[in-house]
Amino acid sequence: MEDKKTLRKKFSEIRKNIPQKTEKDILIKNIFLENSVNADTILIYASFGSEISTFPIVEELINSHKIAFPVSHDNGIMTFHVIRTPDQLHKGRYGIPEPDTSLPQPVITDRTICVLPGLAFTLNGYRLGYGGGYYDRFLEKYPQIIKTALAYEELITENLPVTSYDVRADYIVTPERTVLCHAEK
Repeated sequence: MEDKKTLRKKFSEIRKNIPQKTEKDILIKNIFLENSVNADTILIYASFGSEISTFPIVEELINSHKIAFPVSHDNGIMTFHVIRTPDQLHKGRYGIPEPDTSLPQPVITDRTICVLPGLAFTLNGYRLGYGGGYYDRFLEKYPQIIKTALAYEELITENLPVTSYDVRADYIVTPERTVLCHAEK
């Protein structure tokens, strides 16, 4: 199996060349919205580059749900902070929009959904992230969170290198389907 660095480059290139991205992002958004009706809080990343656009999801849910974005700290820890409007985001670490840490942190429940970023995913929920381990460390503390990945079908792969620290997604939303990653959830 290829190493993670090689796989990141490979899947980044695939994602950059996805045809009909705008149409696929709309389909993913609509499926995600259908599946998130009962959520109380959405922990979501600020999309950048060729990632699936998360801001249309935020626009749809900001008046009905608590929406929180992550802040990555120097010590490898990530915290989420609730925003009332996307204007509360500013350019943060790695050039990614993030909220101010003075904003409140959400109360985590079993109705909280965390949208996981990633370059590639397996059908059993493993993901190839960007290599910082921030999400794995955060999610380890909150096993009750519903973990949902957004992906293009072209980024679903049979195998990825995994470690015992890797936290799996519960669901993967693609333009064509919602995948239940492991039946024990």
